[in-house]
Amino acid sequence: MSHQIDFSRFDSRQEFTSNGKSYSHYAVKSLDDLGFGPVSRYPFSIRILLENLLRYFHRNMVTGSQLEALASWRPDVLPNMGIPFMPSRVVLQDFTGVPALVDLAALRSAVARNGGDPASMNPFIPVDLVIDHSIQVDKYGSKDAFNFNVAREMERNRERYTMLHWGQKAFDNFRVVPPGTGIVHQVNLEYLATVTQTEQQNGIDYIYPDSVLGTDSHTTMINGIGVMGWGVGGIEAEAVLLAQPYTLQIPEVIGMRLNGSLPPGTTATDLVLTITKFLRQKGVVGRFVEFFGPGLDTLTLPDRATIANMAPEYGATMGFFPVDKETLRYLRNSGRTEEQVQLVADYFQAADLLYTSTTADPEYTAVYDINLGDTVPSLSGPRRPQDLLPLSAVTHDFYNQFSKQLDDRSTAIEAGNMDGCPTCDTTPVACGSPDKKCDELTNGSVVIAAITSCTNTSNPDVMIGAALLARKAVQLGLHCKPWVKTSLAPGSKVVTSYLEKSNLLPDLETLGFNLVGYGCTTCIGNSGPLDKTVADTIQNKQLITAAVLSGNRNFEARIHPQIHANYLASPLLVIAYALAGTVLINMETDPLGMSAAGEPVYLKDIWPTKEEIRETVQEAVTADLFVDSYATVFDGDEQWQQLHGGSDSLFPWDSESSYIREPPFFTGLSKELPPTTNIQQARILALFGDTITTDHISPAGAIAPDSPAGMYLQNLGISPDNFNSYGSRRGNHEVMLRGTFANIRIRNLMVDREGGYTKLMPTDAEVSIYDAAMQYQQAGTPLVVFGGKDYGTGSSRDWAAKGTMLLGVRAVIVSSFERIHRSNLVGMGVLPLQFEPGTDIQTLHLNGKEVVSIAGLDGELTPNQQLELCIERPDRSQITVPVTLRLDNEMEIDYFRNGGILHKVLRQIITG
Repeated sequence: MSHQIDFSRFDSRQEFTSNGKSYSHYAVKSLDDLGFGPVSRYPFSIRILLENLLRYFHRNMVTGSQLEALASWRPDVLPNMGIPFMPSRVVLQDFTGVPALVDLAALRSAVARNGGDPASMNPFIPVDLVIDHSIQVDKYGSKDAFNFNVAREMERNRERYTMLHWGQKAFDNFRVVPPGTGIVHQVNLEYLATVTQTEQQNGIDYIYPDSVLGTDSHTTMINGIGVMGWGVGGIEAEAVLLAQPYTLQIPEVIGMRLNGSLPPGTTATDLVLTITKFLRQKGVVGRFVEFFGPGLDTLTLPDRATIANMAPEYGATMGFFPVDKETLRYLRNSGRTEEQVQLVADYFQAADLLYTSTTADPEYTAVYDINLGDTVPSLSGPRRPQDLLPLSAVTHDFYNQFSKQLDDRSTAIEAGNMDGCPTCDTTPVACGSPDKKCDELTNGSVVIAAITSCTNTSNPDVMIGAALLARKAVQLGLHCKPWVKTSLAPGSKVVTSYLEKSNLLPDLETLGFNLVGYGCTTCIGNSGPLDKTVADTIQNKQLITAAVLSGNRNFEARIHPQIHANYLASPLLVIAYALAGTVLINMETDPLGMSAAGEPVYLKDIWPTKEEIRETVQEAVTADLFVDSYATVFDGDEQWQQLHGGSDSLFPWDSESSYIREPPFFTGLSKELPPTTNIQQARILALFGDTITTDHISPAGAIAPDSPAGMYLQNLGISPDNFNSYGSRRGNHEVMLRGTFANIRIRNLMVDREGGYTKLMPTDAEVSIYDAAMQYQQAGTPLVVFGGKDYGTGSSRDWAAKGTMLLGVRAVIVSSFERIHRSNLVGMGVLPLQFEPGTDIQTLHLNGKEVVSIAGLDGELTPNQQLELCIERPDRSQITVPVTLRLDNEMEIDYFRNGGILHKVLRQIITG
């Protein structure tokens, strides 16, 4: 392909008619006329990216070389070039949305301080914020659990919600879905996503594919409906809102060919957990994954959405399903208008973006095959989503995973024996429940069973399946064990509508799966307290207990601080394990319990058939339920409507607030670009191993009273009962700064215990990471953090980068990064550096007592260049090793030189 094409002279626009109206669009297939392609053999995701670049090229946001680089896409050759991407819209959830709104409000304050008009700063593209991350399971197992939990949510979060109420009035292009409505990704799938977008320019109606970036890593769920989108850090999302394109490297695209169909007794959950293990082993971090093949026809769109949802777990930027006839069927069945569905069909057909059974296979970087018929009923755990376990392997794996802890404790019992072990000298621990049917609470007991998360509650097949399983269990006289905390937290009101319509909700309630709220709840760690007797027994006997949830993440200490083993499962298996009360059971051969007639009941006895599930789904899940549920989606209840956030363009900061404080990021910002300097004589704040998650770096859950954040809140007169969570206090940098690296399970290799501790050098005193960082700042000592592989895996948590920066960390040096966290570090001006293969903290024999310097930053920087890392040991000996600068494109270098993305945006605003 020749270079230096003048795209400004090339008109790619074409027209078509839909519903009697003419539309113009930028046709990527027209690039064939310039010698590219054939574009029809490009992956569908690349075609949609190309359309975005074509459209924004004519708005001077894309260069000709960037457009040409993507138009020249080849599966075997990828240029090392960053390209801009401007989505149609942005979605936020409240844990990340509140700090984003705080930053936007702080930017407005900074603009005002510099003599500008704060009201002129508004989102460049539409934003929807869904409040779903704050509700906790305080009450469960009763009909009033929902109302109780919603009231507690408002009580805890009134100050945060008042700011959101202010934001929806103060900013243009900004909508808020109030609490008690649903989970952002399910609301996006069922309502917000339009699949196409239209706008008028100079009297011409243009149409283009819907696309979205979100401040939650599971934004990829929308890939299931054919909408391009993925999770980014809150910092990057804020920049996009302010007309800064998101920059990504031209991606490799992995084709995942699906064959066959799911066998009886399996679910889409089993399939996605299987795919997660498979692709984690293959390695798809930073790549697009695109699904195709004959197996697509056997998957419903909610099945596809389940698979797309877990793209972060299998490491991909996207898990993309192209638009096809199933997409159109789902749009109709979810209440979209016939005109809208027809417009989607006509546009994607005209634009050569519609996948059919006769579509030639696109050319992919690599193609992997999955036979759906090989899927078996499974869990994943106990610590990672990719650790797949067939049901028969769970018991053995539990003992293998926790053998050391169990060897140290006298309460271990044989697998599957709920009444204690007659052949070994152990004594099971009494549950203490007033229910005299109680067996025993011991190691392996399931103490949380949660039907939760948009991953599965968006799928009527598994939700109806779970309810039918519950009905059969109730009919046979089975009960959940009394120590199990049961909960039902759907991602939208549509779910409870069809459960009520099918008269299946009472069966779930009989087993204790009452509605506790519409939100993420247990999946993000908002599982609430365990029963006191259960919690005390676990604590006193040091039990290794389990949680089983229909979520997407099960990282250590994420679900509940007292629970060590966390398993992901389908909603049907969540109920099955609640009935058994233990994970020390072979679900394929052992009974779940005894029927009312005294007969053993096995999983196969209560498992519904595919025909039963599909028949009920067809009868109960109808378009009118979606229309009715979303008719008043932005209204909120009476408590929401009574909030008074005001509508002034500037937010009224309250210096006494413990929830919302003006962050220090933009105070004292110079209009001129500061010089970039080398890092000299830095101390090591922490040494971490592999798979340090953003939950480890910036926890979202409970605040310990004796932690730096807990002490800060108590000094403000706030009792531990009213701490709320780290996630809910992300609008207060003082809390989040103290909470950085404060996860109770994080392991800093510089000390001999878990938790947020380090050694203060040169005294070698053991102190909290926060206290050490503050002392280093007072001494003017720069800091670095070292880590292993997959540093920053997990949620797209911007405070994991913000807190790192506020602690005074100049650079993070690791073996490999997860995509979003690396971008967030760049967005906050923290230098991401990567070891060369064969070098890591073990080969360097680091112990935290070293002094570190990094040279090469004071000159001209280029993407991915090598820098020199100099390590000086206490005996004055030195070693110098090369590290890769993980600033991957020129835009990221510009952000780093500015001290971060938002610093660049503010400089642009105040300098005109």
